[in-house]
Amino acid sequence: MGANASNYPHSCSPRVGGNSQAQQTFIGTSSYSHQGYGCESKLYSLDHGHEKPQDKKKKTSGLATLKKKFIKRRKSSRSADHAKQMRELLSGWDVRDVNALVEEYEGTSALKELYLQANLARPEARTLQKDMAELYQYKYCTDVDLIFQETCFPVHRAILAARCPFFKTLLSSSPEYGAEIIMDINTAGIDMPMFSALLHYLYTGEFGMDDSRFQNVDILVQLSEEFGTPNSLDVDMRALFDYMCYYDVVLSFSSNSDLVETFGGSQNCLDEELRAHKAIISSRSPFFRHLLQRRIRTGEEITDRTLRTPTRIILDESIIPKKYAKVILNCMYTDVVDLSVLHSSPSVGSLSEVQALVAGKLNMTRAEEAMELYHIALFLEFNMLAQGVDFTLDKNKK
Repeated sequence: MGANASNYPHSCSPRVGGNSQAQQTFIGTSSYSHQGYGCESKLYSLDHGHEKPQDKKKKTSGLATLKKKFIKRRKSSRSADHAKQMRELLSGWDVRDVNALVEEYEGTSALKELYLQANLARPEARTLQKDMAELYQYKYCTDVDLIFQETCFPVHRAILAARCPFFKTLLSSSPEYGAEIIMDINTAGIDMPMFSALLHYLYTGEFGMDDSRFQNVDILVQLSEEFGTPNSLDVDMRALFDYMCYYDVVLSFSSNSDLVETFGGSQNCLDEELRAHKAIISSRSPFFRHLLQRRIRTGEEITDRTLRTPTRIILDESIIPKKYAKVILNCMYTDVVDLSVLHSSPSVGSLSEVQALVAGKLNMTRAEEAMELYHIALFLEFNMLAQGVDFTLDKNKK
């Protein structure tokens, strides 16, 4: 640039050493003060061919110092020496006490390994989504038929109404049991397999077929405009549980007349009914499914359909106490085990409370309630509830 090196201050002048003909490249890094960047710069040469021995010694000693600092820092951050602490702890112990401690540790380790192996061997519980897919496949307790392209699709009124605004409006115009509704879909390109996949989606939240047409954004937009966009399966099933639209079964609980007369219980409270849907309880519990199928074989279901009344299932409260009913139903609709329901809405005067009073177990602990609920889940063959309660018990133990 034509600038004279002598014009620079001495502190900023470049150092030139070695052969004047050798081309060297320098990189300057300026240190900065509190007021800003200063002119004190340190220049590092990229040409290592002409380093002086004393420069190498300084660099080596600098690296060694830095290494020592890192080693010192690493030593200070190490965890405590557990072996040394154990030796200090056991130095005054008797040999028999040390042996007992070792056996305790070995037993705990064996129990932990057994617990892990038991969890691995435990069969996977069926989720709500899987049970809903099986419900659509095997058509348990259907109550309405959709006719599309001369093909009949038996479905469940409550599920479609809860999942899709289009079907909620359509089904409200045909409230009778077993109604046949002819589907008139305006979206072009919808054939029978695709319509079945749409129904599968409403039941499970995922499409049941690998069709490239579902990757077409235009098709999806048209379907959402005609059918509406459903919420997630969890949200809609929670709403179905909360509002119980189109419920078709009620759960009643039997009472012991002797105990009622003795303790002055109310018959109305003892026979209080809980609403539910046959489709849900039959898909989640083989116990309820077999019970409902037996009613169909014996002709009891025909009477309910003729009278247009919900099916009544009477449960023995000595086997399934009413206070657990909401916990069970909540898990059937949501896959969530919420034991807080037991204490947030107690059933006054229920038979289970009378029996608990007689047995001296009126105030059961949370663990005792969870254990009782676990055995009820096994009786109902409802694995999701059983494993949920089992997980809660394990969590409380820890």
